[in-house]
Amino acid sequence: MPEIQVVLPKYLQIANHVREQILRGDLPPGAEVPSERQLADAWKVARPTASRALETLRREGLVESRQGSGTFVSEVRAHRRPIHRYHRYRQLGGQYGPGESLVIARAEITEAPDHVAQALQLDEGAQAMVRERIISREENGTTEIATSWWPAALAAQCPRLLERTSLGGMGSVRYVESATGRIATYARDQVAARLATPQEAATLKLQVPAAVLTYRHVVFDRQDQPLEFTEATYPPEVWTIEQEYPID
Repeated sequence: MPEIQVVLPKYLQIANHVREQILRGDLPPGAEVPSERQLADAWKVARPTASRALETLRREGLVESRQGSGTFVSEVRAHRRPIHRYHRYRQLGGQYGPGESLVIARAEITEAPDHVAQALQLDEGAQAMVRERIISREENGTTEIATSWWPAALAAQCPRLLERTSLGGMGSVRYVESATGRIATYARDQVAARLATPQEAATLKLQVPAAVLTYRHVVFDRQDQPLEFTEATYPPEVWTIEQEYPID
């Protein structure tokens, strides 16, 4: 029988919140993390609960304590998934964190590959808009190749998708929403490891053969129709970190 979901312990909720700030780039490497007292006051919990939250992050290697100075974000390499960017935009009005930059390497209409056509529910061989972004960070260099696709029929409503300029931090999903009136309601991610293509290896500065991690991300609107398909490719040794969850 279905059961009501178990709520995570308070210390894990706090740890999850700080972890997301790190993954989104709000707390970059070297930034000071709120102290036990600050976390306890902000979350209205006892100091031991706040201390346990920080210890959880220390065990994961995300933060480190410095005697007499405080707790700071470690030099961890973690890739940023779409969910992190959506949350950051909702809370801070921008998808990209401090030290992140992007280059639009491609913006055009072309024939959709089979897996793209399937994801967008297009006919085989249909035309689609494609926009490829190369995302870099000051401390790590190129960390992501994000290639997004839309039906070519949206080109008249969304002409900026075909310009090789930034959308101003709002992100393509928000832009398409504002231009079409279609509202994104949920997304589905699929993830797999594979060998990098020669072009990906060159962009990410990898020695071939090299493995990469690939996310296929489909955004759906209120009518369960695909709004956008994105394939994000990440280099090796850039971790994906998930939140804790109850087993029982």
